[in-house]
Amino acid sequence: MFRRSIPEEYALVFQFETPEARNLHMMFVPFAIDAVWLVGTEVTAVKRLRPWIGLGRGTGDTILELPAGASDGIEPGDTIELVDE
Repeated sequence: MFRRSIPEEYALVFQFETPEARNLHMMFVPFAIDAVWLVGTEVTAVKRLRPWIGLGRGTGDTILELPAGASDGIEPGDTIELVDE
């Protein structure tokens, strides 16, 4: 929140202990993002969240926040493996 933009090569990863329904909001975020919910490595939901008013909900133990457009082509049922660098 409160950032003006994010770099193209950017991602936030939120990891939780158990898969549950998890909500995201875009209050005070002036740019769109893509959100991807995962259970393990399986994608359960993908949504583009609009600036200021976007809301998203999905089930996951991990949520990825990416620049808008970065999740194009990713669909529920796909797998994503996270790697530490």
